[in-house]
Amino acid sequence: MASIDRMNRSQRLVAIMKLLSERPGELLPLSFFTERFGAAKSTISEDLSLVKEALEADGSGLLRTHAGAAGGVQYWPLPSREEEQETILELCRLLRDPGRILPGGFVSMTDLITHPTWSARIGAIMAARFIDAAPDVVLTVETKGIPLALMVARALGLPMVVARREGRVTEGPSVTLHYISGSTRRIHTMTVGLRALQRGSRVLVVDDFMKAGATARAMVEVAGEMGCSVAGVGVFVATAEPAQKQVERYVSLLTLEEVDEGARTVRVVPADRMTKE
Repeated sequence: MASIDRMNRSQRLVAIMKLLSERPGELLPLSFFTERFGAAKSTISEDLSLVKEALEADGSGLLRTHAGAAGGVQYWPLPSREEEQETILELCRLLRDPGRILPGGFVSMTDLITHPTWSARIGAIMAARFIDAAPDVVLTVETKGIPLALMVARALGLPMVVARREGRVTEGPSVTLHYISGSTRRIHTMTVGLRALQRGSRVLVVDDFMKAGATARAMVEVAGEMGCSVAGVGVFVATAEPAQKQVERYVSLLTLEEVDEGARTVRVVPADRMTKE
């Protein structure tokens, strides 16, 4: 491997892209690159321009430059429109498998949301939906929402906070909320440590599945109780019914329209839209 001092432009571009990929969402000043590669700011600026042109030509990834003394560059590993469509359609195909049907009209998704490749793809797509909302932190609830929320947080370069079903002594003082599940009509508890969310933060709520929206609404209410605002609510799959959810606005990637246990069929379609109730 060539030493940093002997790198030509092609080698330096590869190294720059690797550094950006390892630090999604982080504002990196030009000095970060000049010190690492021993190159002038003008040279690094040219390199970054070439990287940005390549990303724009490919339609994948987002590189933003910020001028001024406190400026630099930020990179987010977001998918191209074509990659989004391919992933969404493939997920629909996989979820239509009759073998995924569960009692009560549900569909098994655990193998997808816990698979690193699929969860990363889903997380990147969801991150693209909310990047302009400028969230500060991603909030989810244990346990199935964690893999997706972590990948969304990774793509945006944000911390992730997990709301617990039960409070833990190790998390110190907390905010606890009781809510009724829209699907089971059972009372559930949601707890978030006071130190987990900073007052004034913009919170992005992420979950794997939404039926009535009670869990998402509970997370929204917990964020509000802690003095935070909600940047958005994103879910992997939302059911078509009930049409009126308990959250006013949300983004879903897929819509589960029907599960026919008798006929052993699943109807799931892309849902690339903002739903308002």
